[in-house]
Amino acid sequence: MTELAIAYDVSSLEEALALDARLGPGPEIAKVGLELFTAAGPEAVRALARRGRRVFLDLKLHDIPNTVRGAAAAAARLAAEFLTVHAMGGGAMLRAAVEGVAEGGGGTAVIAVTVLTSIDPLDPPPGFERPIEPGPVASRLLELAERSGARGIVCGVPDLPGLRRFHPAPFFAVTPGIRPASAEAHDQKRFATLAEAVRSGSSLAVLGRAVTAVLDPRAALEAARAQRDAAAAAMSARE
Repeated sequence: MTELAIAYDVSSLEEALALDARLGPGPEIAKVGLELFTAAGPEAVRALARRGRRVFLDLKLHDIPNTVRGAAAAAARLAAEFLTVHAMGGGAMLRAAVEGVAEGGGGTAVIAVTVLTSIDPLDPPPGFERPIEPGPVASRLLELAERSGARGIVCGVPDLPGLRRFHPAPFFAVTPGIRPASAEAHDQKRFATLAEAVRSGSSLAVLGRAVTAVLDPRAALEAARAQRDAAAAAMSARE
């Protein structure tokens, strides 16, 4: 079953707790990213955990190995369930993150970010071929992540079919850029619906403004759960 994470992309702890209350109880994971963590720091993780939320610490670490090791140890001491690290930082950095988590208590899973869903394949950063092919690039980064001991990867839903062709063994895939069929793309270049994420084998689908920026986040989240469950049931019926 594809799990759901909600992006708490707000500018204060007060806003995060208000959003949490509007969402209501549920098993969804709270994703704490750079905006909230910069504003509120570790207390954002602690406060949401006190409310019973599992926390996904989405900091996308990318630094020298020793610095990343220390940050990963601190994340583990906060009992974050997931911590993101850029796979393009290299194997030594990924291994340092895994080692840091072990030093901090070992309960946090390192998730390696492959190709950001905001990157336009026709306009990649310097150093990449034009157009970039996210599937093959993400596949090589997936192999690097697994060799380094990471729990899984972050990738776009459109990348998953190609990834599974290159890498048929099961792997944990976190997929951002999830949008309802009628929603705006915002700053995402490679996005997908929740049903497409489920059909592609997403392990954890991240929902942001499609849930958090509407008048009734709880109703939007309930609708997302129903869409996820319907897609999963349709897949089961075909098997």
